[in-house]
Amino acid sequence: MSATQTCSNELPHVLVTLMKGILERESAPVLWQGLVAHQARVRDHVGIIGLDLVLDEAEGHAYLRQRPQVEGEPELPRLVTRRQLGFSLSLMLALLRKKLAEHDATSGETRLVVTAADILDMVRLFLPATANEARLKERVDRDINRVVELGFLHPLKGRGDTYEVRRILRAFVDAQWLGQLNERLAVYAGHAGEAMESEVGAAHD
Repeated sequence: MSATQTCSNELPHVLVTLMKGILERESAPVLWQGLVAHQARVRDHVGIIGLDLVLDEAEGHAYLRQRPQVEGEPELPRLVTRRQLGFSLSLMLALLRKKLAEHDATSGETRLVVTAADILDMVRLFLPATANEARLKERVDRDINRVVELGFLHPLKGRGDTYEVRRILRAFVDAQWLGQLNERLAVYAGHAGEAMESEVGAAHD
């Protein structure tokens, strides 16, 4: 089989996977190799419909994002949906990103593993002591499931409520944002009680 035929066979699978979400080297090594080998053609294909390929070979993940609109050019319909995240979910992502940065700075391990109890303890720091424990846990569990759906947490088989924090979170919460995180978390701490109680209460109305 010629190199051209191989490229033609791989491209559709790579493109469809990227259109559906994140492509990771660890979970799809064959598709990953196809993407790296033919990334120029992938960029050309997705560029036609207003998308950019974000490829991080060091971390082993790739995804598509909407290309910023250029002034004077017609605006294309959005293919990559913007997700509106609630307060508690945004807080959880921020705390996981901070923990990942601390892990990278202090540990030789590449994988960060956390439990649902770990996440609950992180979130609890930003809540008043009077928060309803049962409702808080229910809300945190719901947010954990949402973070799994977003692809930032991966449940570990046979280990109960234990998760690997996916390194692609680094791409979505960038270094500049992380540099301002302590200030942001201080703001969260000042307002988290009211916001979380509001969300928890709304979930039971």
